[in-house]
Amino acid sequence: MGVVSKCAAVALGLLVSWSAAAAEPRPAPPPPAELTSQAVDSADFDGWRARSDTRAKADAERKAAEEAVAKARKKKDKAAARERLARLPKPEDGPDPFLVRTQVLLDRAHASPGVIDGRDGDNFKKAVRAFREMRGMAIEGGLDPEVWAALSADKAPALKPYVIYSEDVNGRYEDKLPADYAKLAKLKWLGYRDAVEMLSERFHMDPPLLRALNPGVDFKTAGVTIQVTDVGGFAEGTVRRITVDKKLGELRAYDDAGKILMIAPATIGSPDTPSPEGEMTINGAFPDPHYIYDPKKNFQQGKNRRKLTLPPGPNGPVGSMWIDLSKPTYGIHGTPEPSQISKTASHGCVRLTNWDAAELARMIEPKVTEVEFVD
Repeated sequence: MGVVSKCAAVALGLLVSWSAAAAEPRPAPPPPAELTSQAVDSADFDGWRARSDTRAKADAERKAAEEAVAKARKKKDKAAARERLARLPKPEDGPDPFLVRTQVLLDRAHASPGVIDGRDGDNFKKAVRAFREMRGMAIEGGLDPEVWAALSADKAPALKPYVIYSEDVNGRYEDKLPADYAKLAKLKWLGYRDAVEMLSERFHMDPPLLRALNPGVDFKTAGVTIQVTDVGGFAEGTVRRITVDKKLGELRAYDDAGKILMIAPATIGSPDTPSPEGEMTINGAFPDPHYIYDPKKNFQQGKNRRKLTLPPGPNGPVGSMWIDLSKPTYGIHGTPEPSQISKTASHGCVRLTNWDAAELARMIEPKVTEVEFVD
């Protein structure tokens, strides 16, 4: 009887312990930052820092819980560790309104963040570093109160309304673009896939951000007003010298006086097809170029062993701009995948977003502008 009572007591204790653990309230995740024009334009540095600190703490707790699951050897210990992990809130993974605003302000200052996506990625960090350099601040230090004070002196709204026109809806789109060059060569135009991709590029945005700013919009109806980023105008001046920094994955453009006119993230060569070395000049800039694929001169794509001419278009291999360098077969050009700039490899050339390539093309001087590749 005593043994039965003892077992019952132990079972009851375990049941009470399990019930208490099961009933323990899970910590509520912080609410996602609102993504409206008002939220973006009112977003400030302190609010972003607070959200970042909360996110960092939550990430540390989740990492510790995941490590506890991995280290647990006994079945009951692993089950308890998994239960603790399951109780942790899942991190929010949406764009932050402050980062949207900051990226727009960096873009207006011609310290390009690449695609505006509202995320704290490598290209965003590069843009902050570029802005510090352009303003004569210490290069290291990241996004701090000094940088934010300089950026936020621009009081213009980061977003603006845009009415979708019938031309936007009925553009020259190619919803299915094959990867194979031989198949691409049979097409007449390598256009955007749809209005979302076109509008995203026009306003320097990542398509998921455009959709997030405009929930419920299908982008197939003319007359609908949407919110887009207001990235301002082109940089002004004449580029006398360009440096292509292979280590940083970055292009800088200078005028005659040595002033930086623009800095942009860049994809520069690869181990298999490295970019050139030394100095050269620019022959000229050519919008909407045809692309000449010649496996005997540069690289082979798939099973394509013969020379091909691919039609123009923003989704062609070199995007919507080709800036020809004096070294044969090399150039500075656009891309069909702006979100991948500085994250993947190129076939030896310098790849920019289509809009950064267009901005640079406006300022170069054929046969005069010099380009230097530095390690």
